[in-house]
Amino acid sequence: MAQTLRLCVVAVLALALISLSQAQGPSEEDLVEDIMGDEMDVEDDLDLGIAGDEEEEEEAAKEAEPAAPLIPKVTYKAPEPMGEHFFAESFDRGTLDSWVLSKAKKEDIDEDIAKYDGQWSVEDMKDSKLPGDKGLVLKSRAKHHAISAQLLRPFIFDSKPLILQYEVNFQTGIDCGGAYIKLLTQTPDLDLDQFVDKTPYTIMFGPDKCGEDYKLHLIFRHKNPKTGEYEEKHAKKPDADLRTYYTDKKTHLYTLVLNPDNSFEVLVDQTVVNSGNLLTDMTPAVNPAAEIEDPEDSKPEDWDEMPKIQDPAAVKPEDWDEDAPAQIPDEAAVKPDGWLDDEPDYISDPEAVKPEDWDEDMDGEWEAPQVPNPACEAAPGCGAWQRPNVDNPSYKGKWKPAMIDNPNYQGVWKPRKVANPDFFEDLHPFRMSPFSAVGLELWSMSSDIFFDNFFITNERHTADRWATDGWGLKKAAEGAAEPGLATQMLTAAEERPWLWVVYVLTVALPLVLIVVFCCTGKKKSPDAGEYKKTDEPQPDVKEEEAAAAEEEEEEEEAAVAPKEQQESAPAADKKSDAEDSPAEKGEEEEEEEEEAQDENDASAETLEDDVLRRSPRNRRVRKE
Repeated sequence: MAQTLRLCVVAVLALALISLSQAQGPSEEDLVEDIMGDEMDVEDDLDLGIAGDEEEEEEAAKEAEPAAPLIPKVTYKAPEPMGEHFFAESFDRGTLDSWVLSKAKKEDIDEDIAKYDGQWSVEDMKDSKLPGDKGLVLKSRAKHHAISAQLLRPFIFDSKPLILQYEVNFQTGIDCGGAYIKLLTQTPDLDLDQFVDKTPYTIMFGPDKCGEDYKLHLIFRHKNPKTGEYEEKHAKKPDADLRTYYTDKKTHLYTLVLNPDNSFEVLVDQTVVNSGNLLTDMTPAVNPAAEIEDPEDSKPEDWDEMPKIQDPAAVKPEDWDEDAPAQIPDEAAVKPDGWLDDEPDYISDPEAVKPEDWDEDMDGEWEAPQVPNPACEAAPGCGAWQRPNVDNPSYKGKWKPAMIDNPNYQGVWKPRKVANPDFFEDLHPFRMSPFSAVGLELWSMSSDIFFDNFFITNERHTADRWATDGWGLKKAAEGAAEPGLATQMLTAAEERPWLWVVYVLTVALPLVLIVVFCCTGKKKSPDAGEYKKTDEPQPDVKEEEAAAAEEEEEEEEAAVAPKEQQESAPAADKKSDAEDSPAEKGEEEEEEEEEAQDENDASAETLEDDVLRRSPRNRRVRKE
């Protein structure tokens, strides 16, 4: 029992240590080195030099204090674009020299809010874990913002994919507003100074939120090859829950991948949240229907859409009484005893008094308010007694002919189909209009939206490298500065005390159950083989069990033998017994019983002697 208890305690302690180690999470240094490799420097702020008595005293004081966990300091290094790319912007120069602020006004809107006068700034994040890492910040609330920049060269959709990615951080949360980007279509009259909401774009991509509607837009403008008109095509809504990306105040990487085979992927933090095909997963569809309903077709006047009609051959039965009431008085009802026919249900309140300011000329004759009659409280009822109503068995209601299938039914009428005059088939919607600039045209009720590390390329590995050098570094720094899981749980419990109940049920209860199941159980009986240690020879348990089994079998055989002898003896001496006198017969029976008893005793003694001779203990004694 003691050994089992010790094992249980060790198991519980081991489980607790494992839980604590998991709560601390992975090593921050490992996280940083895995993401950045050799391009990231982790500086150790421990000062190993000791200079002078004052420094020694300070070191001694620090050693006396509880040691705080060291957080590795991540040194920021601006990402450098490598490989084929069309646009790369990290804002680390600290200026907006390559960007153009819109000077236009929105049309069809009040003059007070028509201007694109929202402020932009290049600055560090408010709670930056990477000093020196700057980004573009939307600074104003409830204002229109518009800013754009030219690409190094126009992007033409040909045989290579399009990869667009950038970072967003809602530093103060987001109530209602967007953080999407527009890829502005290359046109001869494109003027970035006049960038507005109606400026033609090829693709609009990015997060947008208002109320509880969390969106991640993917919209492209498709050109009708027959009419030359553009129509917006919207990707299906992602199945993933996007709420966390808008509320956790962390930097998230948004990536769009369009492939020449018309497939697309939308990723957040390098995880796919939406995917599909431009031909099949856009609304409205890229290609119109080959046939449409004829707008000039109309339903014929004699078209019968009634699937059922009344049976014209049906006749109302002669005994059908349509005037019979649904209910009739119950003739079997009897007025209860004690019914007060002369007492009304309500009487005038005897305690009511006419108000002093009551004017009968203006208010009319005053009447006391009605109250329940107290005399009716103990009686079964008051007033004129009436028989209660019951359902009328003769009631059938208004007669209607039975409904039958309409022999002239022609089905629901639909206009005939005709060839769609506007039909076309574009099997390569990926080949969109080229674009030559990027722009942010936004309205937001929240400020301090942080943008960073815009990148456009046609090489997946180049985009991945840029993401690792930019967003990967931010993620490593944020992860290194985050408290461990245990600290987060304690902080959450301080804000929401009810979480302590959850912690107890999920942590303490399993430990208690482990202790109960490990440390409690059936105690083995000493007879099952546990003997006290002595110098006396101990019997072999298995041999004793075998000897006991043989002894039981021999006892059963010994018990059966006298009975057989008793049954055979009377049969053999039946004739002679009949001639003996009753007295002699009784004496002989007594003698036979005594002989049988003696034989049983002798057989039992023989069995006991035989068991003792075969006992291992007895053999050891004889050997000694």
